[in-house]
Amino acid sequence: MTESTPRPSSLIHTVYGEFVRRLGGWISIADLIALMAELDVDAPAVRSAISRLKKAGTLLQERGGGTGTGYRLSPTMGPVFEEGDRRIFRSLEPAELADGWVVAVFSVPESARAHRHTLRSRLSWLGFGNAAPGVWLAPARVLPDARRLLERLGLDAYVHLFLSAEYAGFTDLRTAVAAWWDFPAIEGRYADFTDAWQPVLASRAGSPDPAPAAAFRDYVPMLTQWRRLPYLDPGLPAPLLPPDWNAVAARTVFTGLHSLLAGPSLRHVEEVTGLVTAAHHRQEP
Repeated sequence: MTESTPRPSSLIHTVYGEFVRRLGGWISIADLIALMAELDVDAPAVRSAISRLKKAGTLLQERGGGTGTGYRLSPTMGPVFEEGDRRIFRSLEPAELADGWVVAVFSVPESARAHRHTLRSRLSWLGFGNAAPGVWLAPARVLPDARRLLERLGLDAYVHLFLSAEYAGFTDLRTAVAAWWDFPAIEGRYADFTDAWQPVLASRAGSPDPAPAAAFRDYVPMLTQWRRLPYLDPGLPAPLLPPDWNAVAARTVFTGLHSLLAGPSLRHVEEVTGLVTAAHHRQEP
């Protein structure tokens, strides 16, 4: 469906975050292999990806009662997925200029220079733009996620966070923002998503109740491709965005497919695994 096939580990991450987490957090390796086969991922690739996720601390091996060996989400992943829910499933309405900005200034001593790349990549992941070396900014609403992430990674000692009400510099703000964020790259990712999934949404428009297995085969790769985009795009104020900002079209496609496919996909996972949905709440789009 997409120009580049998602990595098995990314698909597994989606399966755990969207389904397994709601079914108690554990799934047998046999059931996971069966589900991944429907996404054209073979058993050796699944086992290799699981090994990497286990090494990274994402998954913990655990035997189920009479159901064989499986893997449970590490407790440390709870905050990560909760943060993802807030980003992925909330509406990305543009921020207001009056809301102001959060500014992150960091300085890493030479003895801890390995943290510099981590800080840059994590701030970029949160949607911060790079205004100058060691100076990053984003709409003020990103502050809570930034605080939680930096504290969780143990990077808060290197960063100062400031809230600023308005820009008071010498360059036109729209021009400056275009230099701080890579708009063509973000729009390219949105265009790729829309090109890949708009035809799927159009083909399903007349089928409000898709078969669970078919829904699962579309929904998991779609969500896997989408979940990176809300991090690249922090929801900048509309006056600062390029004309015809294509995030709007992409969000419409995502919301439409999510509404159609999420429920049937969960039912399919329940049918395959025999697991029962646990109480779980998240903010829907």
